[in-house]
Formats: sequence, structure tokens, C-alpha cells
Amino acid sequence: MRLAFVSPMPPAKSGIADYSATLLEFLEPLAACEVICGPHQDFDPHACDIALFQVGNNGFHEQAWRAALSAADAGRPGIVVLHEANLHHLLADITIRAGDWDGYLREVEYDGGAAALAYARRVRALEVGPDYDGVPMLRRLLEAARGVIVHSSYMADAVRQAGYRGPVARIPHGAWLPQADAHAYRGRLGLDEIVPLIGTFGFLKPYKRIDQSLRAVRRLIRLDPRPKWILVGEEHPELPLRERIASLGLAAHARLLGFVDLEDFTGYMAACDIVLNLRYPTVGESSGSLLRAFGLGKAVLVSDVGAFREYPEDICLRVPVGAGEEDTLFEYLSLLVSRPEVARAMGARARAWVERECAWPVVAHRYIAFVEAVSAGRAAGEWEAPAATPVPAPAAAEPPPSPAAESVPPETVTVWTPEPEAQEYVETHLTRLQKTLAITPPGSSADRVLEMGAYLQITPALRSRLGYGEVRGCYYGTAGVIEHKEVVSSEGETFTCEIDHFDAERDVFPYPDGHFATVLCCELIEHLRDDPMHLMCEAHRILRPGGHLVLTTPNIASLRGIAAILQGYHPGFFHAYIRPRAPGEAVDARHNREYAPREIHQLLENAGFTVTLLETGPFRDEPHPEHAWVRHLLDRYQLPSHLRGEGIYAVGAKTGPVRERYPAWLYS
Repeated sequence: MRLAFVSPMPPAKSGIADYSATLLEFLEPLAACEVICGPHQDFDPHACDIALFQVGNNGFHEQAWRAALSAADAGRPGIVVLHEANLHHLLADITIRAGDWDGYLREVEYDGGAAALAYARRVRALEVGPDYDGVPMLRRLLEAARGVIVHSSYMADAVRQAGYRGPVARIPHGAWLPQADAHAYRGRLGLDEIVPLIGTFGFLKPYKRIDQSLRAVRRLIRLDPRPKWILVGEEHPELPLRERIASLGLAAHARLLGFVDLEDFTGYMAACDIVLNLRYPTVGESSGSLLRAFGLGKAVLVSDVGAFREYPEDICLRVPVGAGEEDTLFEYLSLLVSRPEVARAMGARARAWVERECAWPVVAHRYIAFVEAVSAGRAAGEWEAPAATPVPAPAAAEPPPSPAAESVPPETVTVWTPEPEAQEYVETHLTRLQKTLAITPPGSSADRVLEMGAYLQITPALRSRLGYGEVRGCYYGTAGVIEHKEVVSSEGETFTCEIDHFDAERDVFPYPDGHFATVLCCELIEHLRDDPMHLMCEAHRILRPGGHLVLTTPNIASLRGIAAILQGYHPGFFHAYIRPRAPGEAVDARHNREYAPREIHQLLENAGFTVTLLETGPFRDEPHPEHAWVRHLLDRYQLPSHLRGEGIYAVGAKTGPVRERYPAWLYS
């Protein structure tokens, strides 16, 4: 499908520009997208199958508005993505600011009729200001739309109230799950880890309840002098913030940081403990900064109005507008400052919710499903994504635990290692081997499974316990060599397996595309020296759609690793060089690069997998030093203490093409 995508794009100072840039990353693998984003870029509605117009309520969206009308005039109406239920400011920018008063009067009359026109004539005479609230200026754009996408039920109702009768899809605003060094940005602000930090983000307009927030923060400071407040965004000329901050005696507690780039915007938000995302009045707009705050796991206060009422009660605190608003703000701020554990728990729930409901892959697949339905004439009324839409499930920040290693009896593994040398190794690594079997998806007699680096320790259990009909192994060696391996259990049962030899970093794996249901890559990737993404891409190729890659590896970011580096030692699990051996004597490969859990998550996503499980646990069955002091340190600095076990256990489902062959975080 050829899709024209008409929208402002970065560096435009528009939240919709950031939204569009991120959405495109996930749409482009699903459709051929041509981006139309500049006044000098022509839009031809006949050059695409259908067009998407991202429309918001300011002058950045003039091109999208005009393109949507021209497409309809050419008999090729497209899909309007309506980010708010009022476009009066946009139309005023297009007409009044350009000196086109006749155009303004024409649009007001078309939208609101004779009474609205009479009022607009008074606007032209400079007797009154434009009736921004009373005349939403939606009619002409909606009449030009073949379909409409909105982010909330509030917006869907507004579109219907404006008279639109075509197909409407409610697709949640995508959520960012950004990473930022919160303490580095606290350092920029001169704050240590114990200072409660409140933040307000975005264009600092009066409707963001800044005056009410100022008074509530002043009351909070009288109760507890520690909190600080940062306001990040462009100042509005109608709101002299510096003067108001000074007049309320808050100069030592509130700081205006102005407009900052996206990296700093995210960093300062990450530094906050509490985010204020208040606004009234509202016209159904979704807030990109709110979704970023949720994605960063922040405690957020929102106004109890419009689409913001649709967010679950356990992921944010809703502040009623009007009488008592300042009192409620003060009480909520006091609660979150005095009980930081409440703020952290709410933020964790918010991040988990947006991961589950608003992940960008989910949003992109719903976009494409709606676009295809509209193009084929199958969409009508209130459209819902069909159940068959291939929407991958995102991984939770703290995923639910997999089946315990203890659920796999030890004899499942030990029965196949009767030799003393093998027994010693298995006893040391038994918990890891049990856990690997516990997280591996079961198969059927029709399914194939490949174990990479197979020593035949758990390989027999892939058939006997997990039910795979064909079990194959592979190992490092000369490409083309196939070993026939056989092992006899302590109970006299024989297991046979073909072991293919090849170089997992260089050779094409000797299997057809989509051949396996599951591939196990256990305690292997840390040994690779040159090109781990070759292994990941080949594993992706030989897995069928929806097939699983099970990946285990030591965790360099474990409590043990943190303790080591803080005490001046190397954090790696097996970083030592191996003493030279006699000529011809086999030597196990040392670890060339050990990984952190977040890196494994990225590695799987880069290779076209959706992470369905990511957790850590024991790596060896041996005594461990006490690391309570490391946990205390992490808690004090509000750093994540989960995923700190010594081994990483991950499962990815093949849900799309390889996204990055050489991700920048891994390759220089």
C-alpha cells in the first residue's frame, strides 16, 4: 500500500510533529510511506492509494488542512487524524494572520451559520476577539474526510456531534518509553537525590492551570521547604511567569527553563518525581508530554476534564477544575512529596499501562488495519480493529514471573548426565538449566526446535518434556559438518540428535526460512566477538512467523556486578583471559561482551522480535555474597532494583522484519 503522510515534522515546535515522527518509524515497515511535510513539497493525491492528514489546532498544520481539502476536491478523499475537536486557532492563523479577513468570515459562516458570521464581523471590526470556543471550525475538514482517526471516546463523540457520519477509529495516542539519565539532569539543576522535584512541561499557556499550581506549590513550600519546581517550555506572552513567581516568593523554588530540545525535555522530565499535566478548558486534545511522563514512570496530576477522565484512576491523580482546585492540588502534592513510595508505585503502574495499551507497534498496526478497511470500503460507523490484526504484545517493565525453575524437576536434566564430569557441570548450573526449560514454549509433534551450542544437557528434554517432534542442535565448527550425537540416560533411555557445525557470526545457518518453531540461544551470545546481529538475523530468518527465540546470558548489571565495580573490580562474570593450553587442546571461548537486561530487550527488538518475557535469576548454584547494601543504594537514588539477578532470561516472538542490522548502541 502506498500511503501519503501529511504532517508537520521535527524540528517544528509541535507535539504532533514528534508524534508523527515516531509513528512513521512503525508504519514504514507496514506500508510504503511518502512524507509530505514542507510548504515547498507538492502533494499529489493520485500518487498514493490513500493519504493520512495529521491535523492540530495551530499554524503548523496548514499544509495538512489544505492537502485534505485538495484531495477531496480531486475525488481522492483521505483519512484525517484529528488531534483536537477545535481548529479555530488553525483557521485564524491561515486567514487572519495572513490578512485574509474575507476567508475568515467565509469559514466562520460555513461552520457556524449566520449568527457566527455576525459575531465574526465584530471580530473584524476589532470590537471583540474570535469566538474560539463557540465555533470549532470542523465542518469543512470533516466533509473532506473518507475516515477519521481520534485518540479518545471524548473526541469520537465530538466528531459525531459535529455531524460526521463516516467511519471513525479510536486509536490510542502512542506512548514513548524513553530512557534518560535522571540523576545527570538533577546534577544540571544542582539537586541531590532527596530533593522532591515537580515539573510542568510544554508550551506554558494560562490554560495549563499555572496560576493554580503556583499557589498550591507556595502552600506546599510552607509545609515542607525541600521541593523544587521546574517549568520546561516556551513562555506565553499573556502569562508573565517570572513576575508571578517573584511576587509569590517562589524565586528560590521555581525555575523557568524555557524551550529545550527533545533530549533535554525528556531528561528533565526523567529527573522529576511528580509531573503536573493540567489543562482547562480542553477540546479533546491528547497530551504527548503526558504520555512521555507515563512512559517514564512518573506520578502525574491531570485535570478531571475531557479525554483525561478516560485514563485509569490508578495511574494518575485527577484534579477537579473550579472551586477547591487549589486545595486538591496542594493535598495531592503534599501526599506525593511526603510519601515518595506512593508516587513511585503510581508511576510504575502508569508505565505498565502505556506499555500494554499504547505501545507504538500496537498503534501502527491499528492505523494500517483502519486504512486498509477504509480503502476497501469495509469501514463504517465506530470502527474497531479486528481480532485478527497482528498486534504484538509489548513487554512489561517488570514482567510477570515465568514458571519457577523448581517446576522442572532436577531429574529432567540430571538423568541425561551420568558421566562424573558432566554431572559436576550440571550440578553447578542446574538452576539455570531448569529455568531455561521452564521459560521455553512447549511444542508439538509437528514442531521443530533448534538448540544452539548444544551440549545435550537439556536437549533431550526438549522432546521428552516439551513435546517437540524434531530436535536439532548446532555448534561452532567447520560449515557443512554434521555430527550424529547419542546420549544414554541413567535409566537406559537413548536420545539421538544431529548437530550441525558452522560459525554463527559468519555463516548462513543451514536451515530453510521459517523452519523452526523455537530456537534456543543459551549462554552463547556473550562469547561472540565480531557480529552478534548476524546470529540474531539468522535466528529470525529460520523461525516461522510467531516463532520464539529463547535467549539466556549472564547479567553484567546484576547486584554482583554493581558491587564489584563500586569496590574497584571488573563487573564481568567471566572476563578473564584463558591460559594457553597445549597444541590441539580444546579451549572454551571466553566472554567477549556481557549484556545488561535492557540491552537484551533492545537486541531482540532490533532483530524483529517482540519481547514476551524478560527477567533475571540465579546463574550458578553457589553461595552469593550479601548485597543488601547495593539494594539500599539503588532505592536511595530511585534506580531500578528489579532485573538484578545474575542471569538474564528472555523470550522474543517473531512479529516483524529485522529493524536494524547494525544498531548504533552495539556497533561503532
